[in-house]
Amino acid sequence: MSATTARTLAPGAEALLGREVPVLDQGFVQAVDYMGTDEDIVQAARVSYGPSTRKVHDDRGLLRYLMRHRHTTPFEMCEVKFRCKMPIFVARQWIRHRTANVNEMSLRYTEAPDEFYVPALEHVTLQSTTNRQGRDATTLPDHVRQQVQQLLRARNDEVYADYQRLAAELGIARELARTVLPVSLYTQWIWKIDLHNLLHFLDLRLDPHAQLEIRVFAEAMADFVKAWVPQAWEAFVDYRREAVPLSRLEARAVGLLLAGAAEPAAAEQAGLKGRELQEFTQKLARLRALAG
Repeated sequence: MSATTARTLAPGAEALLGREVPVLDQGFVQAVDYMGTDEDIVQAARVSYGPSTRKVHDDRGLLRYLMRHRHTTPFEMCEVKFRCKMPIFVARQWIRHRTANVNEMSLRYTEAPDEFYVPALEHVTLQSTTNRQGRDATTLPDHVRQQVQQLLRARNDEVYADYQRLAAELGIARELARTVLPVSLYTQWIWKIDLHNLLHFLDLRLDPHAQLEIRVFAEAMADFVKAWVPQAWEAFVDYRREAVPLSRLEARAVGLLLAGAAEPAAAEQAGLKGRELQEFTQKLARLRALAG
């Protein structure tokens, strides 16, 4: 049976709807539905700018103008709904983005699945000594990583056996039995969000400093966005993801550099020090890489 629709369709998104994209060892991201396209973004903007705007800007030019000048409401006209399966500790990070509609699987109504996240060997690392919420890049011997995996699996098996005894053998209410389960347990939810807030989510969670276990979910969602609204994604990359923003102090230092000052003197004169100075040095290195 063929279906017809009067709404605008994105061919790239249509091809991906319903496809489960594997993430981590047992998780996935699945695009369930979407509303709006690149065309809807610019048409929403033209309501504000008036009908004559089409003569001044083509669609791509107007869309890029909107992104460049942070006119956000036209991007809110597009929405997408994902079904996702992730470890609970990833969900707890994810839910901090309070700009979506969420409905999560409830362990009060259903039995907990025997599905726990165990990191791949290459992702078992030490705690960073310089970043309180990050990993260390130091390479661990494989036998140490394997011990970590074995310990995690053994603990998951033990905890799930306790849960089964509480819920099945003793008949304890599921809402109480679930309290023994760890945050490595997999959960699922439906997550609906508009494009503006989704791009903000992706800007943060695609960053190399984001935890790997949520970053890989962001990468899977980003692949859908690229296919869904390619012009919006292009503008997002140009003006957000790959842009090099400068603070007032950094802009002053760049001005001094352009005037001929040496880098250390320009940074000091601009008032940059500590972590700000480190970040400015990194930005300069990135700019030089782009130029060379």
